[in-house]
Order: sequence, then structure tokens, then C-alpha cells
Amino acid sequence: EIKSVGLYHAKALALKECSARIAEVYGGKVPRAMEDLLTLRGVGRKVANLIRGDVFGLGGIVADTHCIRISGKLGLAGGKDPLETEKSLDKLIPLDEQSAFCHRLVLYGREICVARSPKCGKCVLYDYCKNRGTK
Repeated sequence: EIKSVGLYHAKALALKECSARIAEVYGGKVPRAMEDLLTLRGVGRKVANLIRGDVFGLGGIVADTHCIRISGKLGLAGGKDPLETEKSLDKLIPLDEQSAFCHRLVLYGREICVARSPKCGKCVLYDYCKNRGTK
């Protein structure tokens, strides 16, 4: 099922081990707590926050490439470190809005604020961008 995904051998192994741990340790239920999610093979903070936000409706900043890049351009977070970005945005974005906020950044990053060729002429956030017209 996942053969079309890059590094599918490693991901298949991680899925098997992750599933086994969920069955054995958590009684077949995906855990909600960050500490527990991080014990699952293949799950880091980004995926754990995604699960917490999308599955359980809890707060969580998914600090992916789009989130880091766009929040940096807007001065909401600095640097390129995912944990630093997560902590900065966690202070700014209300818990009940964090998941939706991150999904919006991903879509915006794919459609408008594209890393290699941003469409600055179509950007409604252009006036707030620290990198106006630059990559």
C-alpha cells in the first residue's frame, strides 16, 4: 500500500512497530499525550502535534517546512529550528486554532508562498513580509 512513498521499506517497518506498540502498550488506542506519542517509532514532534490536533482536537503546532518558512517571513517566529518555531507560535496562536492555522500555512505555502518562486503579486500578506520579493 505504501510502495509509492519514498523510503517505503523503512516506513513499513515503522508502521508495523508503531502498530504493535499501540496494541501492546496502549490497548489498541492511539495515545493522546505527547510523551506517549513520542515513544512510537516514526513519530516525532511534528507528527505527534498533527495527531493531537487532527485526531483529538487538542492544540499543537505542526512545525513543517511551510510553517517554519512563512511564520519566519511574517516575523511570528525566528530561525529555522522546528522546536523554536513551535514554541513561538504556541504562545501566539490560541490552542483551539493551532491545527487549522498550521493547515492554512501548508496550503498557502503550496499555492502562494512557494519556496522557490513565491507569488508575491498574489500574496495578501505581502505588506507584512520581511522578505518581500526575495526567496
